[in-house]
Amino acid sequence: MSSITATYQEDAEIQKRRWMILIVLNLFTFMSTLDGSIVNIALPVLVKQMNLPVAQVEWVTTGYLMAICSVILFFGKLGDIAGKIRIFKLGMIIFTIGSLLCGLSHTLPLLIASRIIQAVGASMTMANSQGIVTDIFPSTERGKALGLIGTFVSLGSIAGPSLGGIIVSTMGWEYIFWVNVPIGLIAIVLGWKVLPKDLVRVKSRIDIPGSMLFAVFIVTLFAGLLLGQQFGYGDKRILASLIAAAITFIAFLIVELRRSHPLLQLTLFKNPLFSLSIFCAFLVFISNFCFNIIAPFYAQNMLNMSPFSAGFLLMLFPISMVIVAPISGALSDKIGSELLTFAGLLVMVIAQFGLARLHDGSPVLLVGLWIAMLGIGSGLFGSPNNSLVMSTVPRTQLGSAGSVNSLVRNVGMVVGITVATSILFNVMSSKAGYRVTGLIEGRPDIFLSGMHVVFITSSSICLLSALLTGWRLFSSRRAKRASA
Repeated sequence: MSSITATYQEDAEIQKRRWMILIVLNLFTFMSTLDGSIVNIALPVLVKQMNLPVAQVEWVTTGYLMAICSVILFFGKLGDIAGKIRIFKLGMIIFTIGSLLCGLSHTLPLLIASRIIQAVGASMTMANSQGIVTDIFPSTERGKALGLIGTFVSLGSIAGPSLGGIIVSTMGWEYIFWVNVPIGLIAIVLGWKVLPKDLVRVKSRIDIPGSMLFAVFIVTLFAGLLLGQQFGYGDKRILASLIAAAITFIAFLIVELRRSHPLLQLTLFKNPLFSLSIFCAFLVFISNFCFNIIAPFYAQNMLNMSPFSAGFLLMLFPISMVIVAPISGALSDKIGSELLTFAGLLVMVIAQFGLARLHDGSPVLLVGLWIAMLGIGSGLFGSPNNSLVMSTVPRTQLGSAGSVNSLVRNVGMVVGITVATSILFNVMSSKAGYRVTGLIEGRPDIFLSGMHVVFITSSSICLLSALLTGWRLFSSRRAKRASA
């Protein structure tokens, strides 16, 4: 049912510029994922400037991620139907316009609305970038190319606090959005020159009922989780929202199983390698975003560092990751991905346990060591796992698979933020003896108690992922020995 007349690998002109195509894809991959986390370092500044509690200002980050999750499957499916490259190009323009509007928004409602526009463009690029790479690159280089995309995904997701700290302290919070505009314009011009026309399109229909149900599920789920931090999870409105999310999700699965052209190809999950790799990526992003949301407050409020200095300290994560990830991606083509993902997760578990032992008098060198180790572990894990996910998918479902991969990443980010802040506020409230939704002046011990529980939880999540990956590695090697 698809109109495939040729492949990009057969076109010599496209193969000549394939690495330039990858640069364009990576520019937007980096910016769109960066904007999911770059606001985190500016949250303390926005809290002071807008005179609002942390739990409300947090919506600047979570609103962006929620909007991406709501529509990313839709744009993945639309990419398979209308052309992945066409949707990617349109996404570049919308994202750049949204970035400009964010910097011009000086009230919370306007800023959140601009972030949603930005998120729509981001989801269009995220949903289709991995599918474009898998289409264009030959199988001998696909692991390396997907590994690089995975590197920029992870780099963008994690580099936010460090880059944001430097930008906020030198130019102001508006520039964390405006920096995207010139880079976006350069990428758009390059994209129009180097990106080829779409060859692969699937004759299908847009699944409107599935798209609507999934968007409602995401909004009710995240609204329930995030508002629960402010009002408590015993609130009837919060419970109603979470129950509505569960009902909507069940309805979505029933609709998808019955439709001939579903929004989400549930058959993808019949492949155990795909499903396990997706689930492990989900757990890793939960764990990393526990770090991402807590670390800026620890560095600025416990270690009394400026946003600029905190940014440099947190920069150790992306720097160590960007060094390790390409090496890990190239190695995965030679020795396989299972061992590398397992090793990376073990390093992350050790780093998270180290972070759980920090206090307000910890040496900056020790803090930096654990942050760098977390980056090394993420670099070892990310690229090979990304290759595992995309290498198991039929060519006509690359858009859908790429959007699922991006979806679990963004859901992992939101769940990570929710887990971290829910645990933090609950432990702080318990220690303080009253409901807490922000930092308490002069009581670092209360924040540190919550932070320790957050990092013990995130290390346990990493440990679960390591155990699952270890089981996969053991099973794979046993199967190879049995067939030898």
